[in-house]
Amino acid sequence: MRVLIALLLSFVTIAHADDRGLLSGLVSAPLLLPVRISGKDLTLDSYVIRPDRPGRFPLVIMTHGTPGGDDTFFRNIARRTPTSFNTPAVALAQRGYATLSIMRRGFGLSGGSYSEELLRPCDYLAAERVAADDIVVAMAAARREPWVDPDHILLLGHSTGGLAMLAVAERNPVGVVGILNFDGGFRSMVKPGEACGSDRLVGTVLALGRTARVPALWLYAENDQLYSPELARQMLAAYTDGGAPARLQILPPFGAGGHDLIIGAAADTWLPVVEPFLAELKLPSAVTIDLPEPAPLPSPAGLSPDCQKAFAGYVAMRSDTKAFAIDDKGGCGLAPASRTAAEARDRSVAECQSSSPGTACHVYAVGQRVVEN
Repeated sequence: MRVLIALLLSFVTIAHADDRGLLSGLVSAPLLLPVRISGKDLTLDSYVIRPDRPGRFPLVIMTHGTPGGDDTFFRNIARRTPTSFNTPAVALAQRGYATLSIMRRGFGLSGGSYSEELLRPCDYLAAERVAADDIVVAMAAARREPWVDPDHILLLGHSTGGLAMLAVAERNPVGVVGILNFDGGFRSMVKPGEACGSDRLVGTVLALGRTARVPALWLYAENDQLYSPELARQMLAAYTDGGAPARLQILPPFGAGGHDLIIGAAADTWLPVVEPFLAELKLPSAVTIDLPEPAPLPSPAGLSPDCQKAFAGYVAMRSDTKAFAIDDKGGCGLAPASRTAAEARDRSVAECQSSSPGTACHVYAVGQRVVEN
C-alpha cells in the first residue's frame, strides 16, 4: 500500500515541477487507498494535497456529507468526488499540512456498498459509528506513509461527515489532536431534506461526547437551513455535558442555505476562527507556501450573465484540474477541481449539456489555459 501511494505522489511531484501550475509548491494526486473494512479488502476514493518538499507533515483527514434520501440518492453519491474539499485542502496545505480527502464506502469511486443506511428511522448513532469505521482504517493506512506526521492528525468533517469525525473522537484514537466539525448533522431518510426531531441529533452527540476527549471546534453558518444555530447550541451542550472538550462558532450567513460553507466559501471566511484553534493545538497556522496568482483569461464571447459570473469564479479557482465548457448560445458548464484534467473536461461538457439540452458544447479552458481552437 505504501509503495502504491508513494509512486502516485512521486509521479505527480515530477509533473508539477515541470508545469508550474496554480498549485506550484504543492503536490496533488488522486489515489485509491487500500483498506480492509469488516473483513473485506477494498479501496477508498481519496485525494491528497501536500507541500512539495521532503518531510513529514501534520495530517488533515477530511470527509463529506450525504445527500437527501430521494429517488436520486444512489446516483448522487456515485457522482461525489474527494476534490470537493479543494479550497480548504489548498489553504491548509499552504500552511504546511498534508491533506487527505476520503470518500466513505459507496461514495464516488470507493469500493463496497453504501453502509450508513438507518436500520431504524433516525438511528443516527449507529450510522455515524459505521462511517467512523471507514475513517479509522483510512487513518491507520495514512499514518504509515513517509509524508505523514502520525502524532499530529486533525479531523475535518462536513455535515454527516462532521458527526462521523465526532464518532471517531469517541474512540480517542492515537495521534488525533483536534476536530473541525462544519455543520455537523444528519438529514432524515424518512422525509428527504429534513432533519428528524432535534432530540435525535442531541441524543446522538450526547452519546458520542461521553468518552470523547479530543478538542473540537464546531462551525455553523448563521443561515444553515438544516441545522440552525439554536439546534447547534443544543447539540454542543449535550456533547460537552459528558466532558467532551468543544466550543461553537457561528459564522456569518453564506449563500442561500448556509450549509455548504466549507466547500463553497473562500477559505478566509472561516480561517480567522480556525487559525487560533490550530495554534492552541500547537499546529501550524501561518502560510508557509505562497501560490502564484491566477493568470487572467479572456472571457468567451457571448456568455449569458450567469455564465459570465461563473467564468469569473472559474478564473479565481485554485486548481490545475478544472475545466470550463461553452455552447454557441451563451450557455456554459463548469467542472471545479476534479481528480484529473481529463475528468474535468468530461464533467464540464456534461454540465453544459445538462444546462442547455440539445446544444453542442465544447471545452473552452482547462486549468488556467484556453484550449479551444
